[in-house]
Amino acid sequence: MQKIDLKKELKHLYLPSPKKVDLVDVPKMNFLMIDGKGAPASESYQQSIEALYSMAYTIKFDLKKKGIGPDFTVMPLESLWWMEGRDDFDLEDRDNWLWTSMILQPDYVTAEHVSDAVELVKAKKDLPALDSMQFEAYDEGLSAQILHIGPYSEEEATIEKIHTFAAEQGYKLHKKHHEIYLSDPNRTQPEKLKTVIRQPVTKE
Repeated sequence: MQKIDLKKELKHLYLPSPKKVDLVDVPKMNFLMIDGKGAPASESYQQSIEALYSMAYTIKFDLKKKGIGPDFTVMPLESLWWMEGRDDFDLEDRDNWLWTSMILQPDYVTAEHVSDAVELVKAKKDLPALDSMQFEAYDEGLSAQILHIGPYSEEEATIEKIHTFAAEQGYKLHKKHHEIYLSDPNRTQPEKLKTVIRQPVTKE
């Protein structure tokens, strides 16, 4: 059976260069999403990750069992990060970080498929974040991005490269800071972690 890997099909979005910032036009795509508040280490954020992956794998295997669409590789975790009422981002005030954690779904996954998967997951697990899950399209548009290699704690310099690039090219920051976690932090040394850093931009 054919199997698709959207990371490869969307290589320009999910496997960018670590050497330079590039502009990409991100199309509207469908995601499983959970909103919350707090640091990455917070219980609510960790619960959202568990719920997202449980759903993503349940959808994958349920559709495969039903013969709907080609089999697919589950996509990596992504998160949008921002702070209420602020244009900047306080790296120290983690308890007040707002986030949307999310996982991209193939375009043939429907709301009905997601609803079926919710019931399957609920029958097996008690996941507090599951009731907060949404299945929505996210339209990011024009964005600057680069691959960060190294610990999450050292992202600031990489993020600054994007901000500098945007300013030099006549763009202003737009929408929410976006990170895509290509590596499993439980299986990868901190210095080898790969994270796509993306920032939507618009012309000044």
